[in-house]
Amino acid sequence: MASAETAAEHERILREIESTDTNCIGPTLRSVYDGQEHGLFMDKLEGRIRNHDREIEKMCNHHFQGFVDSITELLKVRGEAQKLKCQVTETNQKLQNDGKELLTSMDELRQCRLQQRNIATTIDKLTHCLPVLEMYSKLQEQMRAKRYYPALRTLEQLEESCLPQAGSYRFCGIMSENIPRLRTHIRDVSMSDLKDFLESIRKHSDKIGETAMKQAQVQIARDNAVTSQQRSASGRRIRKEACSGTEVDRTGSNPFSEKDSGILDVEDEEKDEIPGAQDLVDFSPVYRCLHIYTVLGARDTFENYYRKQRRKQARLVLQPHSNMHETLEGYRRYFNQIVGFFVVEDHILHTTQGLVNRAYVEELWELALSKTIAALRTHSVCLHTTCLTYTKQGYGFPVNQLFDMLLEMRDQYGEILLKKWNQSFRQILDQDNYSPIPVASPEEYQRIAGQFPFQDPELDKMPFPKKLPFSEFVPKVYSQLKEFIYACLKYSEDLHLSSTEIDDMIRKSTNLLLTRTLSHCLQYAIKKKNVGLAELVQIIINTTHLEQSCHYLEEFISNITNVPPDTINATKLYGTSTFKDARHAAEEEIYTNLNQKIDQFLQLADYDWTAAQGGAQASDYLSDLIAFLCSTFAVFTHLPGKVAQTACMSACKHLSTSLLQLLLEGDVRQVSMGALQQFNVDVKECERFARAGPVPGFQGDTLLLAFIDLRQLLDLFTQWDWSTYLADYGRPTCKYLRVNPQTALTLLEKMKDTSRKNNMFAQFRKNERDKQKLIDTVVKQLRNLIATNQA
Repeated sequence: MASAETAAEHERILREIESTDTNCIGPTLRSVYDGQEHGLFMDKLEGRIRNHDREIEKMCNHHFQGFVDSITELLKVRGEAQKLKCQVTETNQKLQNDGKELLTSMDELRQCRLQQRNIATTIDKLTHCLPVLEMYSKLQEQMRAKRYYPALRTLEQLEESCLPQAGSYRFCGIMSENIPRLRTHIRDVSMSDLKDFLESIRKHSDKIGETAMKQAQVQIARDNAVTSQQRSASGRRIRKEACSGTEVDRTGSNPFSEKDSGILDVEDEEKDEIPGAQDLVDFSPVYRCLHIYTVLGARDTFENYYRKQRRKQARLVLQPHSNMHETLEGYRRYFNQIVGFFVVEDHILHTTQGLVNRAYVEELWELALSKTIAALRTHSVCLHTTCLTYTKQGYGFPVNQLFDMLLEMRDQYGEILLKKWNQSFRQILDQDNYSPIPVASPEEYQRIAGQFPFQDPELDKMPFPKKLPFSEFVPKVYSQLKEFIYACLKYSEDLHLSSTEIDDMIRKSTNLLLTRTLSHCLQYAIKKKNVGLAELVQIIINTTHLEQSCHYLEEFISNITNVPPDTINATKLYGTSTFKDARHAAEEEIYTNLNQKIDQFLQLADYDWTAAQGGAQASDYLSDLIAFLCSTFAVFTHLPGKVAQTACMSACKHLSTSLLQLLLEGDVRQVSMGALQQFNVDVKECERFARAGPVPGFQGDTLLLAFIDLRQLLDLFTQWDWSTYLADYGRPTCKYLRVNPQTALTLLEKMKDTSRKNNMFAQFRKNERDKQKLIDTVVKQLRNLIATNQA
């Protein structure tokens, strides 16, 4: 019974082992080992294993042939699969090749559709933006044309209607930000135009007043022609009031009052404006500025500014000039300025609405009346100041303060004379032809000799016609200097001064005329844009003769003042230094102009830097340059030798330096031996010019030294004498002493055949290879030489 149970238990455990997961088999095996029949279980297990092995064997025997057949068929399928793979790969490649064009077309179609969509979007956006851009372009055009008032209207339309409809684009934001700045700019520009207008009418008020007074005189003449009785009555009234003093009757009895009231009466209901005012003055800046400030809401600010500035100008106009009393022209100009001022104000009163009013004009007129009457009274006394001084002095009254006042006016009078003579000198220099004066007869020669102290025994021996070395401005300037001295003497006659004091005053004033006025005029004549070399040469000759005439001016002053020139503490004239400075400035301008002309010719240089063979003749531009220099230096024969030699040496040095820079400039990347040969021919032409001695006075081959750097550099390259150069470098007796290693290296690197790297056939030419190797070797040696010298 126990063994049957044990056998049943073992059978259960075996089934459990066969059906249970291996992870849970532990407790089952433990129950076997816990019992006493594990040996029996092991036998049972071995039996079960043998049964399974027999079943597996049967199963394998049953399916073995099918497995072998499957393997055999699989091997056959592998070959067919390889063929299929090749066919699929080939088919895929054909498909890819055939579809590439289709893909390209589809990509282009996609891009085209994208562009069409973008274009449609752009057109739609531009439809909204174009009105803004057109309006802004119109605004810019109005700003450029200085049509500021329409520009303000355009700004308003742009800001209120166009920009809100366009959208929130960045350029719209920029325009919105610019609108306040544009308004400010328009306001500032209009105010600047107004300031220019105020300055213009201030300067031309005398011309305006002169025109208005002439028109008034014409009108008076026409009125007087109506009846002789009225003309006679008017004449008696004029004579009566001319003798009555300086009082002006505001009721209109004075003819000047009648004329002025006709101009300035704001109650006149006639619409005719003052004749001549609108023709002489452009009032558009005032109207434009008034409209702009009105649009900007700042009309009050503009009105206050205008009235304030005109009040300031009224005070200046009503202030009499210090020398007004000396001539009737001074009084005439003073009256013309006053009348011109009120002509402008009357025009503004009648053509604007409220910019000026009647009260404002009457206030200025009252001020003008009081100032004018006071000025006339004051200067009427000044007309007789000198006579009054001597009269009171005869009676024993102290008159030192009066003399002091007249002496204080002396400097101011001197400044007026300097300004007047400045215009005379400018006119003389502008009208001069800067050519030697031709003299056809002894009478003409004596006439010029009477104007200017000139002595030349050799020229006296020459027959007529002949030419004086200086131009017309020499005698004219000398005569003006004498006229200035006479003017100074005339003013000092009644100043109760001693002869020494008069002499000192005249000399000091003449020195100012020479060192400031005449010096500035000469500098102006030298620095003018259209002045040429011939004119500069003539200026040097002229200033040389004027310098030699300075001692004659000294004698002239001594003769008219009766003061010997060797008096102790006598002021010397500075004319010599003035003319020397002008001559030196003209010389420097000659050197500068020559160099500029050389640069202009060099700009025409057109070298073929890769030419295989050089020409036998000099380049056309250089031949023209040499011809120009020869003709120019032929004009220098009248110059002092040192000036001509300096100009010639300076020109040759500048030409040599410019040619070297032309050869070494960075734009020239490759230079052939043929180009160097042509360049060498040009330099030889320059050396022939220097050797010919275009200007006398050079010793030996001194002028050739200007081209020595170029000559040694070109000899080194054309003779290819690198062994001598590298061996003797640094020695005082070196054949190529003036050749800088860096310059030689720069030019040598330009001679490398850069095209050889890209030309496979050139690499097989032995001569080319040897030449390039030699160049590379010399380049390395030059670099080592430069590095050694720098260390």
